[in-house]
Amino acid sequence: QVQLVESGGGLVQAGGSLRLSCAVSGIIFSRYDMAWFRQAPGKERDLVAVISGSSTMTYYADSVKGRFNISRDNAEATVYLQMNGLKTEDTAVYYCAFHRGGDYYDVRSWAFWGRGTQVTVSS
Repeated sequence: QVQLVESGGGLVQAGGSLRLSCAVSGIIFSRYDMAWFRQAPGKERDLVAVISGSSTMTYYADSVKGRFNISRDNAEATVYLQMNGLKTEDTAVYYCAFHRGGDYYDVRSWAFWGRGTQVTVSS
């Protein structure tokens, strides 16, 4: 019943930009904090950014702060991640998730239902 569909990934040169989208269905979207995570091969799935249901609060990992911007459109049930100044170390599969409740920093507190979208940054 729940569906999260990530899109917008691709291959870009270092310094370039991408805008990721996550279309959500099956939940009352505006009630849930949403996040973007990323996972590179052989590495942990890391929290990138969080936005509250009302968009009044945001969080960014230190590695992306100042370069990435998370936003949402509750009318469209979509969350976005604008990525600027991309670096090779941003290469990963990017996933969106909604919060189950609990510790934001615990990956188990987030629900992942999508396949992710690949972002590859070349030097």
